Amino acid sequence: MKLLVLIPVVLALFALRFLKPKMLTWLAAWLVASVVILKFGFATPIPDSVFKIYLGIIVGSLLIYVFSDSDRQEEVRRPLVAFLVESKYLIPLAVVALAIPAAVAANIYLDMTRPPVAPQFSRTVHPAPPDSIQVYGEAYDMITLDNPYRKLQESDPAAFAAHLENGRKIYYQNCFYCHGDLMAGEGVFSHGLNPIPTNFQDAGTIAQLQESFLFWRIAKGGPGLPAEGGPWDSAMPAWEEFLTEEEIWDVIAYLYDFTGYQPRAIHEVGGHD
Repeated sequence: MKLLVLIPVVLALFALRFLKPKMLTWLAAWLVASVVILKFGFATPIPDSVFKIYLGIIVGSLLIYVFSDSDRQEEVRRPLVAFLVESKYLIPLAVVALAIPAAVAANIYLDMTRPPVAPQFSRTVHPAPPDSIQVYGEAYDMITLDNPYRKLQESDPAAFAAHLENGRKIYYQNCFYCHGDLMAGEGVFSHGLNPIPTNFQDAGTIAQLQESFLFWRIAKGGPGLPAEGGPWDSAMPAWEEFLTEEEIWDVIAYLYDFTGYQPRAIHEVGGHD
């Protein structure tokens, strides 16, 4: 986070508690503060698709707050109705009525007349992994890295089943919303994302990859994509900031168990059991 952006915005919102502005002004202040934080408050810019999702959630929450109380509803309704019906607001109302369609038309015109720009490079869906990565402050050799719990599949099936169960919980707590109930990239948020979440049921995805590749991509997410995988507009977060190493390996094991594929490191050619 950019503290130089975050701190002034938080202080301004905190000051509203003492200034006690009208409800409509309070709503506008929170909306502007949310846009400023989402657009300029993150060191790594968030994708437009994620910005729209977060802003939609914030607007919905503010509306619920207003409409959950009749007094707050009246505070919002009264000035809006006055602006629409009272003659002293006729000129400002006419300006707003003309400005809205004019702004929409201007935006369309600018989009239509913007010169096309050829992409600088083709995007690689599965970029080549680096030789080594830094995760949790430690160096991992991508050539030798493997799931440390995979060997339990043969030596201690009960212990491996416990890791799969933990992976199942991690998946449905964190991954399900984008990758979906069937791991086919059809989660409830998938339609708002570009690129869409990976379809793990596709034989061209995890069946062709070693578990170390998934560990790298889950730990580093969209912000950790190399240049050939860009331009970065993936909504995938860097999960090393939220999950432990064991949780990442467990959810990787669960992905393979659910889809019926085997990781490339064990079987040279992935495929359904």
